[in-house]
Amino acid sequence: MDTQSLLDQAIKARKNAYTPYSKFQVGAAVLTRNKEVFTGSNIENASYGLTNCAERTAIFKAVSEGEREIDTIVVVGDTEGPISPCGACRQVIAEFCDINTKIILANLKGDKVETTIDKLLPGFFYAKDLKQ
Repeated sequence: MDTQSLLDQAIKARKNAYTPYSKFQVGAAVLTRNKEVFTGSNIENASYGLTNCAERTAIFKAVSEGEREIDTIVVVGDTEGPISPCGACRQVIAEFCDINTKIILANLKGDKVETTIDKLLPGFFYAKDLKQ
């Protein structure tokens, strides 16, 4: 699947955002290594700490369906430049991505940047850091 198709799905997912407080809608699309696509939008809560971001929603949907390896993530929002994931999302991305996973950050104006988790979250806490 090409990047534009994933971006289109993320834009569509954004329309399902539940954002009665911030009015800031975000959409995400995740392509797994098995070529399955999962989308997500941000979901707010009156208790702000319980809000879930679009990229985490999409990743959690993929994981809940048995997918564990992500090929590409696209995140889109109505921002001046390409949207940037929060710290919590960056750590969740690190859990299910490797340094070769494409992370595409975009806005509704058509601006895009492609990056990787090691650039978004240098020194991230990785599963292999746990001694079992």
